[in-house]
Amino acid sequence: MASRVAFFVIGLSLIFIHADADASSKAKFSYSDETGPALWGGVSSDYTTCKTGKSQSPIDIVTDKAVLNKKLKPLKREYTPTNATLINHGYSLEMKFTNAGPLILDGKNYTLSQMHWHAPSEHTINGASYDAELHLVHQASDGSLAVIAILYKTGGTDPILAKVQSKLDELAKEKCGDDEESQIAVGTFDAWKLRRNTRKYYRYVGSLTTPPCSENVIFHVFPKARSISKAQVEALKAPLQSTSKSNNRPVQPLNGRTVELFDELG
Repeated sequence: MASRVAFFVIGLSLIFIHADADASSKAKFSYSDETGPALWGGVSSDYTTCKTGKSQSPIDIVTDKAVLNKKLKPLKREYTPTNATLINHGYSLEMKFTNAGPLILDGKNYTLSQMHWHAPSEHTINGASYDAELHLVHQASDGSLAVIAILYKTGGTDPILAKVQSKLDELAKEKCGDDEESQIAVGTFDAWKLRRNTRKYYRYVGSLTTPPCSENVIFHVFPKARSISKAQVEALKAPLQSTSKSNNRPVQPLNGRTVELFDELG
């Protein structure tokens, strides 16, 4: 059974503690109405970067403007089985890991700390959106972040989500208020199964896609979409609050940033 965690409410102000590296918020936000993405910068003084930042995510990747970087290498991931907890934050679903192993970039270890979903996708490619997007969030010992973004289009069943389908259904039955979150133990999750070889990815420096929108996050976007069923997309949305059923932030200006391309065949 899913457990609920209530947060402190002081006067009319809701404060909630969040362990999600991609959504470590303290003030309420959503994806619509007065707390939607266009207004995040004014929801809290901690969120001003959402409005003033110049290296924000997500972005539209224009493939013919990406710069081939032959110094980039295949992503080295040493994921391992680990205990996992599925958390409904109201605006997103997160799977939090105890110790799932590292992503190694330029000799530096970034430990896989959690993954979460957005539907529809946040990143677009040549203006095209996808049905869902999975973010694998990695954190180094110095606090720096690296994210792998995996795009999904509707089709066959995603085997990763299929393994936690019953947990998603249970979370959907929980009715959490604005001052609550619900969570459920997944048990041992084999993070190695998240790893698939890819001959191509796009890399750029961006930000968290949720408040506080902190920058200097290294993004790796896989352009080859995986399959997800329509029922699975709905299962990802079902537990969320009504203002966050479509939890994708609009694409942000590139502002002169370079999008690099790794291509094994390039």
